[in-house]
Amino acid sequence: MPESSTRERIVDAAFDLFAERGYDATTVEDIAARAGVGRTTFFRQFRSKEHAVFPDHEQLLSAIGARLATATPRTAVVGVSEAAALVLQHYLDEGERARRRYRLTRTVPALQERERAGIRQYERIFARHIHGWLGGTPESLLRAELIANGVVTGHNHVLRAWLRGQLATTGDARRAFRAAMAEVESHVDVPGREAATAEPLPAVLVLRDAADLDRLLPQIRDLLA
Repeated sequence: MPESSTRERIVDAAFDLFAERGYDATTVEDIAARAGVGRTTFFRQFRSKEHAVFPDHEQLLSAIGARLATATPRTAVVGVSEAAALVLQHYLDEGERARRRYRLTRTVPALQERERAGIRQYERIFARHIHGWLGGTPESLLRAELIANGVVTGHNHVLRAWLRGQLATTGDARRAFRAAMAEVESHVDVPGREAATAEPLPAVLVLRDAADLDRLLPQIRDLLA
């Protein structure tokens, strides 16, 4: 059985059992049995049943870090927005599993704390890169942390609205996300905003599909304003 298929079966089994029996009453052995794998196979994929609830957290952190690493002070606005959009898009792609996780974490204190710890990790990775773009001085650290907090808060506001069904479609969620990032920029001095608009540069834009165009148009309008 392919590794990815095994991993997905374990996650699906975990969520099914959590819904049927409750999180605390479900053991790793229960999940492994439902997924049709052994206990050793479970632990080859996940350190605990808690990690099966957030199976892609480390990969998302890596993706964010990789996107931010390609940005510069000049392109910081686009870099920050696109890095945060990676996380939102992941949850939108998960669909019902993301909503099941949301319902589960609302009722399990240990998972709520795990979720808060994850949010702090997102804030730290944004703050670290923003701090570097701002010069990496002690004086710029607070500003970097405030901007990072604003970006993550804006993202989470939109994500929660989508998870609760307040945003009907993924398109609604993406539009709300763009508005949220614009709101963050209007309240904090995001690095790269002035540099990005002060000196227009020739550019080549490569689009994979219409979704890319839909995502990039607001940023293009900002640069041309």
